[in-house]
Parts: sequence; C-alpha cells; structure tokens
Amino acid sequence: MALTRLACLLTLLTIQCYVSILAVVLKTANSSPWANEFESIELSCLIESISTTSPRIEWKKITEGKTSYVYFENKISGDLANRAKIREPATLVIVNATRLDTASYRCEVTAPEDIKNFDEILINLAVRVKPVTPRCSVPTSVPVGKSAELTCVEDEGFPMSHYQWFRNNEEIPLDPKSSPKFFNSSYLMNSKTGVLKFSAVKKEDAGQYYCRAKNEAGVAQCSPQMMEVYDLNVVGIVLGVLVVVLVLLCIIVAICCAYRRGFFAVEKQTGSNYKAPGKTDGVDYIRTDDEGDFKHKSSFVI
Repeated sequence: MALTRLACLLTLLTIQCYVSILAVVLKTANSSPWANEFESIELSCLIESISTTSPRIEWKKITEGKTSYVYFENKISGDLANRAKIREPATLVIVNATRLDTASYRCEVTAPEDIKNFDEILINLAVRVKPVTPRCSVPTSVPVGKSAELTCVEDEGFPMSHYQWFRNNEEIPLDPKSSPKFFNSSYLMNSKTGVLKFSAVKKEDAGQYYCRAKNEAGVAQCSPQMMEVYDLNVVGIVLGVLVVVLVLLCIIVAICCAYRRGFFAVEKQTGSNYKAPGKTDGVDYIRTDDEGDFKHKSSFVI
C-alpha cells in the first residue's frame, strides 16, 4: 500500500514537472512603475518558462475600460507608434512618456507548442506631471477685523498638487498655534484646495504672500503679492453719514417750501374749458355789405 502511494506521488510530480516545462509563464519586475513626463519608462514582461520558439507577443492598453492595441503583429501601433519599442523578449519601452500614457497595460504571450499555451500580466503605469505656475489671488487691502480669503489653483500636475502658503518668505503652518510668528493669527488653511482664509485679519497679517504647488514630479510657485491691513476710521465714517443725512434733509425742506409758495403750480387752459359768451336776449345783428355797418333786426317777444 505504501509503495502504491509512493508511486502515485512520483507520477504526479513527474506530470507537474512535465507540464511546467511545457507551459508559458510570465513575470514582471515591477507591476506599478512610474515616470516623470518626457522621461523613458520600461514595462517589463519577462518570460520565465516557454517551449515554443516563436511565441506570439501582444501588448494592449486599457484606459477607462476601453482596450486598444499597442503592439500587434510585431508592430507598435496607436499613439505610441513613434515613441516605443520592444526589448527582447517581450518588454515594452516607452521612450518619451506623456501624461496620456497613464493607463493599465497588458502583456499577452501565446505559445502554441506548450501545453499551457497562454499567459498574461497586467502593469499599471503612472506618468507624473510637474505642476505649472499656480493662479494665486490675494486681496490688496483688508480692514482690521474683517475676513479675507486667499486662493491658489493649479490643475495640470499629476498626481494632484498639494499647496503651501508663504508670508514674507516664511512658510505658513497649518496650525497657527504651532509657530510663535503666527500664534496670534486666526486662519484656516487647506493644503488640498489651496485656500487660506482669515476669519479676522490683524495688523501683523500684512505682508507679501505667495503659494507653492507641489507633487512627486516637482514644484511651482506664483509671484509674491502684497496684502495691506488698515484700520477703520469709525469717526470719519459716522461724520460722513451725518453729512449725507443733513444734505438730504435740506433738499427735502427746500422742495417743501417751494411747493407751498406755488413754484410747482401749473395752470393750463384747454379748449374744452372755454365758454362762448351768451347771446343777448331778443336782439340779432346782421352784417350788411358795407364795412362796419350793422343792420339792427329786432324781434321782441312780449
């Protein structure tokens, strides 16, 4: 019985070894490579075992669920036609990577002469893009005690940029209480959106501000912009309001006086208001041919 089990075990091992010899097996040195834009990157597809002398090798690109050929029938195709090559036996080399090359790539090898005649590996490529100069918005002047918002936007970098704000060439910490120089400031800073918001500006918050966008590919920053902080002249504002109110009152009084004196009264005489003079009872005047001579015709009614 023991000899039978041993024989079966040896037979299975022999079959497995035979199958493994006659099977195509792939591996990769890096399943998640990355490169900075415009650099070269290698997507390794290594054939660990194979018996077929001339296997069929294909590369496919998968972007947002859509599959397209990269290498088919011994020819580079698609947008990589002039920027990629195959390094024996099956490694794909992209010479000048761009942000559009970020995708999943599948290496497929078909070996007709092997028992296990097909294998594939999936490689996820990320092309990092350096940030461009961010668009910064800094208010030029803010009164003491009022709120202020500074914004910083950069949408070209990949992965997404994180933001840092600087005042007078000193980095502003996320928590103002962590630095003696910013301890009295009251602000909130979001490093993901680039928004720096002061709830109540103080005199010491004045200065030159600029923002820096940063990711794994590099950094970029905008030019410094000055933010001034000034005191509100409360007395001047109150006096100005009083002057405006007095001027309005004077204008209203003058209009009322003019109206009472009849400056705004308008008399109009229309044709409908005109009444013809009444006819004298019992007397008719008839004009004769002689100028200025009137003949008297009387018709008295007694």
